[in-house]
Amino acid sequence: MTPQLDVTFAALADPTRRAILARLQRGEASVTELAEPFSMTQPAISKHLKVLEKAGLVTRGRDAQRRPVRLEARPLRDAVEWLAGYRRYWAESFERLDDLLDELQEGKS
Repeated sequence: MTPQLDVTFAALADPTRRAILARLQRGEASVTELAEPFSMTQPAISKHLKVLEKAGLVTRGRDAQRRPVRLEARPLRDAVEWLAGYRRYWAESFERLDDLLDELQEGKS
């Protein structure tokens, strides 16, 4: 696993940060808009955003007085690709187990 994946998974470990990312799937939002559903202050949300920024999961733009936060998908794609190898491994392991169980059942018949 790469250091970048470590940072990505650490950022995804927090439910508030995952909720922020889920909200950003619908489009960019301001810090105020992101803070609304949570019983947190804007500075607390900003701390979460800094973790997400460090992981490359979000970026902040500059639109006049506003700094919209945007979702960045690349780190998520990298995480999915890394996990896909494990999905294949376990799928193949379960197939082998199914085959073994079938053989054992046939042997009992």
